[in-house]
Amino acid sequence: MLRLLRAVSDDLARLRAEASADDRRRRDPMWLPGVKYTFVTAIEACVDIAQHLCSSEGWGPPADNGDAVRLLARHGVMDAVLADQLAQAVGFRNVLVHEYVAVDDAIVVSRLDDLSDLDRFAVAVVEWLPSV
Repeated sequence: MLRLLRAVSDDLARLRAEASADDRRRRDPMWLPGVKYTFVTAIEACVDIAQHLCSSEGWGPPADNGDAVRLLARHGVMDAVLADQLAQAVGFRNVLVHEYVAVDDAIVVSRLDDLSDLDRFAVAVVEWLPSV
């Protein structure tokens, strides 16, 4: 669990750094794919945390990754509003990974300006865990 929480923290730090990237950096052909990949790994780490808690606490099995996050809310790890926001982030991750629809790069870039849902998820899990 601590390894996964560290992964979320590290990815968020990278995304925050890229939020302030200048135009020259953003023109680098690897910049946007790197941002997208970092979003994927940050959100996947959150999903892994949710799935792990559902399993270890006997709250599952969840129907899907979004349901895993919502199960955490039903068991008091976080509030329902945050769980819904994280479920939307899981959908964002699915679009990035599976290209269900054409990804609007402007949405990806704008998402850099508000990482609060991922931050609040990590804080909620840390506060819920008795031994961390």
